[in-house]
Amino acid sequence: MTSKWGVLVLLALGGGTLRWGELRRAVDGISEKMLASTLRTLERDGFVERDAHPTIPPRVDYSLTPLGTELLEHLEPFVQWVAARAEGIMAPQRP
Repeated sequence: MTSKWGVLVLLALGGGTLRWGELRRAVDGISEKMLASTLRTLERDGFVERDAHPTIPPRVDYSLTPLGTELLEHLEPFVQWVAARAEGIMAPQRP
């Protein structure tokens, strides 16, 4: 949850249930390996639910659990705070 990718996946799922490809497009820059690892961790920690449908081709939907939704309610104000101050936060890092 505390990784950059974990936060971005949670934010993407805040808009509703997404399939693998939709999540990959929503979280720009994430590799397939990192997305798989992040989803496994979030599922293991109880924030994300994985719903596999027995179809061909396989279909897997990801959504927030009630715990994930609660976490997102606390996370969104923090993300908004960072976004509003991003310029000032990044300025000291510029050469």
